[in-house]
Amino acid sequence: MVPEKLTFSPLSRRQIEADFSGGHITSDAGLLLLREVDNQHQLTQRLATVLDDARNPVLVRHKLQTMIRQRVFGVAAGYEDLNDHETLRADQALQTATGEAAILAGKSTLCRMEQRVDRQAVVKAHELMWHHFIEQHDAPPKEIVLDFDGTDVPVHGDQPGKFFNAYYDHHCYFPLYVFCGRHLLVVSAVKSTHLP
Repeated sequence: MVPEKLTFSPLSRRQIEADFSGGHITSDAGLLLLREVDNQHQLTQRLATVLDDARNPVLVRHKLQTMIRQRVFGVAAGYEDLNDHETLRADQALQTATGEAAILAGKSTLCRMEQRVDRQAVVKAHELMWHHFIEQHDAPPKEIVLDFDGTDVPVHGDQPGKFFNAYYDHHCYFPLYVFCGRHLLVVSAVKSTHLP
């Protein structure tokens, strides 16, 4: 039987509850569950420590960790495009999930954050994923099976780095994902080339 009410960890003095007896409030309530998982594993917090934030602290309005949460949670909810954040920045479900009660960063601020990420930061982020994978095991596993999956990410317009993939019959990015069971270990940008 489904409980009538679920209580989540609070945000400051704001009590957060999912009440199944009321009307439709948001279609993104799953972000609150993602927030609980992130609070337990501390992945976005740890990611913020490995990324360089060269902004002047006096002029910073949106903390790096909050922007990382906003972007990661937004993508997890199906909002891949930065333009979506012009509306999402005022969405109370996303604000609550990121731990902010105020308006979140806009698309331009998020874009600048992403553009500052260099190769060294990507390597550090992958090291973080490896450490997280290792932490999930009390003892070393007897066997590790790696699953390599490439997938197409269609592009529209003239984005840099796009290539035509004859198998998918469109221009796309073609990242390679490496999983071990349910754990994502590596994401690599693989260029898709025109095949004869």
